[in-house]
Amino acid sequence: MDAHEELIALADRYWDTMLENAPSEATLLGDRRFDDRIEDLSEAAEQRLLGTWRELIAAVDALDPERLTAEDRITRSLLRTELVSAAAHLEWRPMEMASDQMTGVHAGMLTMAPQLNAPEPENALRLVQRYRQFGVLMDQAVQRFHAGLAAGRTPARITIERSLNQLDGYLASDIATDPFAVFPGPANWNGEKAWRAELAEVVREVVRPAFAAYRKVLAEELLPVARPDEQPGLCWLGDDGVDIYRRLLRHHTTLPDLGADEIHQLGLDELAGLRAEYAEIGERLFGLTDLGEIFARLREDSALRYGDGEEIMVDARACLAAAQQAMGEWFGRLPVQSCDILPVPEFLAADAPAAYYFPPAADGSRPGAYYVNLHDPKGRNRYETASVAYHEAIPGHHLQLTIANELDHLPRFQRMSFANTAFVEGWALYTERLADEMGLYPDDLTRIGMLAADSWRSCRLVVDTGLHAKGWTRQQAIDFMVANAPVSVEEIRTEVDRYIAMPGQAVAYKVGQLEIRRQRAAAQERLGADFDIKKFHDVVLGSGSVSLPVLRELAGSL
Repeated sequence: MDAHEELIALADRYWDTMLENAPSEATLLGDRRFDDRIEDLSEAAEQRLLGTWRELIAAVDALDPERLTAEDRITRSLLRTELVSAAAHLEWRPMEMASDQMTGVHAGMLTMAPQLNAPEPENALRLVQRYRQFGVLMDQAVQRFHAGLAAGRTPARITIERSLNQLDGYLASDIATDPFAVFPGPANWNGEKAWRAELAEVVREVVRPAFAAYRKVLAEELLPVARPDEQPGLCWLGDDGVDIYRRLLRHHTTLPDLGADEIHQLGLDELAGLRAEYAEIGERLFGLTDLGEIFARLREDSALRYGDGEEIMVDARACLAAAQQAMGEWFGRLPVQSCDILPVPEFLAADAPAAYYFPPAADGSRPGAYYVNLHDPKGRNRYETASVAYHEAIPGHHLQLTIANELDHLPRFQRMSFANTAFVEGWALYTERLADEMGLYPDDLTRIGMLAADSWRSCRLVVDTGLHAKGWTRQQAIDFMVANAPVSVEEIRTEVDRYIAMPGQAVAYKVGQLEIRRQRAAAQERLGADFDIKKFHDVVLGSGSVSLPVLRELAGSL
């Protein structure tokens, strides 16, 4: 093989191994080869995967970049970065602590279930075989939790309470609407009735009992020894926790030299810079310039709240329609696949964020899906809907992830991987401000929602590092966000608990956004009148989801 063929072979082996070890995600992505399998959460499987990653790293290192084209050198750099990050992540045995409401196996399965489909009879029958293995899956998770406890890795109490709430919501739901039993099957299939009956039986006899047994362990074994709200961060686990947090910051930002202290100060600086913008818009909107008074008005004015969930959906649909109409003026390459808007399933909604997104399946069997949380609509702010819609759908996640998925000339990992959190989430946050340039905020109320979202993400830099590196209590984190972001207190509690559950992930948004803005400003200064915003965006999005060091290289090539 020539150098290009060697690289593609290594990239294919990486992605095939990744999907084989994450068969549920493979199904979600439209790769049906593993529909009859379920994840192997055992330590032995983890060690085998770690060995494969180390072997592939050595093979990539042996591939001389001088024998590659410029595009292939980008691919090689991204492949190596993902492999090194994946290996470093497994080295700290993350499954031992994955009992929370965000990364727990139960949360992952419950979140993915409404996205499943079975376009062919073979898929339908193989997915039944997957569900028959749920008991093994949950038993393996419990074994890993036991090993974590033996190593002193106690969970934060609030994350177990949130997990129990999710599990109770699911187990109390009507089996007639169970997402594991009612997902779309093959069209015009004469075997559907028998398949549906078997599926319902497996859900009733295997899936739900597995979730119930798992719940029992969380309630009776993990909850009693969990860390209290006064000690929710990783730093309370001693040197082990400090090491884990350092690894997670590197994993999510893709910047090995960015430490907790620097991130913390960056957040404080960003919050300080937002004050003048609040004063300007607040004076036009409310006749107020004091930050505290503006925040109080945003929180306390009942007219700024929704009346019901349908109002939220109407506004979200209007935002998506406006963005779809405008995107052609700002992007040369546009997505082919469409984006649906759907409500967050009720059994997840109380503990879920305001919205989230799933990209389309690679096989075309499912479009992109923007999920909107309709739980407690009278607690949802009208001014937040627009910035959230632009972040999650267009020009944010749907545009970036779908375009990546449709770059058929690139290796599959480059098109479908979510490994580079800072780029994926940084892009979505960048587009919240870009939407203002595009004229998508119709008034100052939605524009102040954009500022609120920016405050929120800037707070994350301070709060995440405060919790996990500086020993903050849960209440300290909540109080800081209440003082610095005009988000409802209940939403802040949910968000803080997310940061406790997913250390390091939340800082990637602002780190990535600032890097994209920095590279755009540098390109504008360098090119002057020759700067083309469409070309800049196409270059940024033209290599899939990239690390921030590779982003710098791409932007510098303009």
